[in-house]
Parts: sequence; structure tokens; C-alpha cells
Amino acid sequence: MADHNPRLKKPLAGLTLAAIGVVFGDIGTSPLYAAKETFNPDHGIPLNTANVLGGLSAIFWSLMIVVSIKYVILIMRANNKGEGGIMALLALASSAVKDHPRWVAPIMMLGVFGASLFYGDAVLTPAISVLSAIEGLEVGTVAFKPYVVPIAVGVVIGLFALQRQGTSLLGALFGPVAVLWFLTIAALGIRGIAGAPEVLWALNPLHGLDFVTQHGWSSFVVLGSVVLAFTGAEALYEDMGHFGKRPIRLAWFGLVFPALVLNYFGQGALLITNSNALGNPFYQLAPDWALYPLVALATAATVIASQATISGTYSLTKQAIQLDYLPRMNVTQTSSKEIGQIYIRGANWVLLVVIVAAMVGFGSSTRLASAYGVAVTGTMLVTTVLTFFVIRFAWGYNLFLSVAATGFFIWVDAAFFSSTLPKIVEGGWFPLALASIVFTVMTTWHRGRAIAMARHKETGTSVESFLGSLAEHPVPRVPGTAMFMAGNADALPRALLRNVACNKVLHERVVLLTVIIREVPWVTASERIKVEALKHGFHRVIVYFGFMDRPDVSQALGHCKQHGLVLEPLQTWFLLSRATVIPAPGEGMAMWRERLFAAMARNARTAGDYFNIPSAQVIELGTKIEI
Repeated sequence: MADHNPRLKKPLAGLTLAAIGVVFGDIGTSPLYAAKETFNPDHGIPLNTANVLGGLSAIFWSLMIVVSIKYVILIMRANNKGEGGIMALLALASSAVKDHPRWVAPIMMLGVFGASLFYGDAVLTPAISVLSAIEGLEVGTVAFKPYVVPIAVGVVIGLFALQRQGTSLLGALFGPVAVLWFLTIAALGIRGIAGAPEVLWALNPLHGLDFVTQHGWSSFVVLGSVVLAFTGAEALYEDMGHFGKRPIRLAWFGLVFPALVLNYFGQGALLITNSNALGNPFYQLAPDWALYPLVALATAATVIASQATISGTYSLTKQAIQLDYLPRMNVTQTSSKEIGQIYIRGANWVLLVVIVAAMVGFGSSTRLASAYGVAVTGTMLVTTVLTFFVIRFAWGYNLFLSVAATGFFIWVDAAFFSSTLPKIVEGGWFPLALASIVFTVMTTWHRGRAIAMARHKETGTSVESFLGSLAEHPVPRVPGTAMFMAGNADALPRALLRNVACNKVLHERVVLLTVIIREVPWVTASERIKVEALKHGFHRVIVYFGFMDRPDVSQALGHCKQHGLVLEPLQTWFLLSRATVIPAPGEGMAMWRERLFAAMARNARTAGDYFNIPSAQVIELGTKIEI
């Protein structure tokens, strides 16, 4: 992996600073709204000293259990050759249960559902973060209230408009700005704690236990607001491949966790001494002269949080494409130095439209908080369940140890997830609806591709039988090299059959090219390519990529020379099949899903473009396939 991810070769201090700016943006801006929503009087829990201590204790121990112990210590060990995230974990878990077929389909469905929920979270994170930052203007004067949503929408539109140019310049500021943010919220917290030091009793877990058990239904509902304090926890795992475990752990325990705890406790101390501060306890921690500078800094911090979510969405989309859960899209590399800096135009503008719709439709961070949490806790629960399968089948631990390692966290995640379900009526339906759409698209594409491959295998010709027929029925040969892409290395490409049927010739050298995406993030140069000489001037070339690699076939074919196959670029043609999918009644999928798959296949990026094959050397031959 080190060969493919040069960022991990940077000094520890540099990686840690970068991690602070990228990984912790979401969870770092949670103090803007989490405490306010936890103590919301609509929950039916009175605001008094005992309940403030209980709420703070619940937040502190949730951060300790869910983030520090579960993610930072346990989940980050379940990495796919150093790469984290729900799709990387799905690939690892799927690979681990290959010898247990009954688990393959459930794990695939569960993992895709978790990835779909991430997209719902990706919409709400920028919306609630930026809105909550701009709402600080209302603390200064209510005259700003009508302008909060338009200003927030403008900030988000500006951020998305910059994506095409890449974020390397902006990203260089992320670390220092994030450090300033965490130091600032820590200082504000200390200022608040000084006014009511008894708030430190909230470190006692018994206060939190009373808070979530002694108020009946209200205790259950308030858990759905406590969730807001750790909504960015999944990012620690998602971005692990970018920075490594050690920098993330160092940043969390050395700066982020202490700063968050100090700020939450500072807000609690303020509420103990001034219950009227509940309208916006975060901003009221600051002295009057610091309000507008703090709003500016909070806006910068939420832009960082939003950028991290946008980049995570691009990364997840690329992984899903590579693992064949989404159709090929135009993935643009925006940096020649940083592998992870990519831009996906389709995902960018769809995400922007939905985020703006959420901001305008919900109108405030309080109303968005009602929608937030369902997708986050659902993703967390799926991650923990997939981790169980990794521990059980990939690491080989017995059932008792596997349950012991994950059972408690599954129970905790399930409790938080169930506490967010009452929010569905108030707004939680929104991320679930988005997740359902993404889930339908991903499963339809994956299933459709499997059916298409099966149809090709049923109706196609094997390479061995075709080569055998050439001895009895020779085909005229012409100079040059023809390269045909085959989804299955043992099946003859449809484009080759069409070429022989139409042109009645074969090139003097024919290369059958198959690209295989392995269920690992990276493939080393030594494992990149496999060349096999066949009969009658045929060669079989298999190119391997990981799901985080850039699938550059032209570059990979440069390794053929080392295996005895010399390709002359000007005399090599790529003859690719362009299949038209025809929905047909039968044993495939429901007709509406087949039509959806056909529409996606029509609009998918061509194999030549996606695999960086020179367009001047590509010839496409049309075929039809019924599913």
C-alpha cells in the first residue's frame, strides 16, 4: 500500500495537522447545535442543574464509548489493507465469507444499505453545519434572521462551484483553521466552566445513566439528540486510508476530544447559571466583542466540515463504481500529487441541488436536527455488524470472542438508532428517502450487471473453442494488433465475434484484455498485470486494480513488455463492445428495474473513456443484450 499512497510517507506532525482539518470537521462543529438540541424543552425534560449534568454526562460517555473505544480503538483495526469506510469494509467482509455462501447476499445488501445511508448523511451535514454557523448572526440582532438561509445557501453554492478546480489550495488552510477552531471552542468552554465548576461532576457516568432512564419516553427521545454530538464519527474510519491510524488517534486524543468536552461542559455551565441562554448556548459563551469573529470562524469550520463530506461522497462513489455498484461516471483527478483529490461532476451537482433543497425546505438548524441522526446511526450500526463478520471470518476468532468484541457496541448503536426513529415523522423521512433511492439504484445496477454477464456466458463462445475452430476454418489476417476487452477472461468478447462476422478478418495479433477490480484498495505494480500467450497469435492480458486505484489501462499496458508482449501504440487498435440493453420479461428483474438498468447503461461512461484508452485508437461495435 505504501507504494500507492504517498501521503502516508509524510511526517507524523504533517499528517496529524491534515487529519485535524479533514477528518474532524463534522464532529468538530457539532457543538454549534448538539447541546442546544439535547436540552431542547420540547423533549419534556425540565432544564435544571441535575438534568444539565445528566445531559452532559450522556454526551461525554457517548463520545467515549462510540468514538474513542468503538471507532478509534476497535473499528479502525478492521481495515482493508489500510483503507477504511463502509465500502472498503463491505469488500473485506464479503471476501471473508466467500466460503460461507449463505452470508454473501445478506452482507452485500446490508453494506449497500449502509453506504446508501451515508449519502443521506452527506446531504444533511453541510446543510445543518453551515446553517447553524450563520444563525449566530441572529444572536447579535434579529434583523439578520431573514437573511440566514440565503447567506447559508450562498456559502454552499460557492463551495460546490470551487470543486471543479480542486481543493488543494483551500485544503492547505484546513489544518491551521481547524486547529484555531478547536483551540477557540476549548477556550470558550473553559470560560464557561469557570462560572460554574460544579459542571465537572458530569464526568460521573451515573448522571448520564439517570438522564437516559429516569424520564420515561422523554429519556428515549432525548437520545436522538445526544446522537448529534458524534455525527462525524464515521469520518474517522472513512478517511483512515488518507492519513493512517496513528495521526487520527493522536489528533483525537490530543486535541479534538478534549476541546469538544471542554466546550460542551462550558455550554452546560452557562445553562446552569443562565437558563435563558438555551436559544444558542454556543455563541452566548463568547463575549460580545467576539460574536462576529466567532461567526466567521464557525462558518470557515463548517465549510471545512462540508468539504470533508463532499470529498467523502466522491471517494465512496468512486469505490462503488469500481466494485460495480454504480455505473461508470466521469471521475476527474484534480491533483497530480494527491490520489484522493477527485471530482465527479454528476455527484457534485446532484448533491448541491439536494442540499439547497434541504436548507430551504427545513429552514433552520433546529428543524434539520429533527431529520439528522437516522442516517448516521444506521450507518454506524451497519459498520459494527460488518465488523463482526470481519472478526469472525477474516480474523478467525471464535463466535464467543467475536460477539464479545462487537455485541455491546451493536446494542449501543441499536439503542441510538431506535431513538432516532421517532424523528422520521418530523423530518427523518428525508435522509431515509434519499437512502432508499440510492439503495435501489445501487442494487439494480449490481444485479443488472450480474444478469448481463450471465446472459453473455450462456450465449457466448469460450476462447478455447474459438481457437480450436480457427485451425479448421482459418480467418484471413491483417497487419497490426487488435485488443478486445472481455468482462470474463474465459469468454470470447462479443466485439471480436461481431468483427469477424462483419469484416471477415482478424489482426495478425489479437489481445484479449480483461480488467479485474479486486476487493482490496490497492494493487502493487508487481501484481498489476498478467500476460498469457495463446495459440494462433492470441494473447490473454489480465489487468488488476484495487477499488481505490485509478484504473488507467493505457499506463498498465506499459508493463506488458516485461512479460514478453511488445505493443506498438500506433499499430494497436482497441475494438470495444457498446451494448444496448433490452428489457424483456423473464427471470431477471421487475420490468421497472430492467428499464432503470437500461437507462443507466445508456448513460454510463464508455469503457474507453473510463479506463483512459486513447479515443483515436478506439473502435466501438454495437451489440444487443436482453436481460
